Amino acid sequence: MSGQTYAIGELAQHFDVTTRTIRFYEQEGLLSPERRGKTRVYREKDRVRLKLALRGKRLGFSLIEIREVLDLYDTRVDGSVRQLERLLEILADKRANLERQLEDIRIMQRELDQVEERCKGALGELRDR
Repeated sequence: MSGQTYAIGELAQHFDVTTRTIRFYEQEGLLSPERRGKTRVYREKDRVRLKLALRGKRLGFSLIEIREVLDLYDTRVDGSVRQLERLLEILADKRANLERQLEDIRIMQRELDQVEERCKGALGELRDR
């Protein structure tokens, strides 16, 4: 096999993560570097998978969702279509959750505003005595 290879330290530095993070993703089956003795040798495929996994994590994807998308990425027959369709489903779900959270935040802000006004009113009454 030829092509660009990476040491674990190079990937960690490139993505600004710890080597422990990379080993975790390897342990979870998201990365599969070659072994040369005790040395891990990562290929371009591993670099791309790590990039996608880290991006998924930042977007709030669960480990199961990240694995599912990566597995679809690896599927040869119509994998990219299936991957994109599933990714769109996951994104729609994430968007719906964010919308619910935003509404919860707006409600909480209104309730806090009401409590704050009552507190200010009560404080004003106490000071006027």
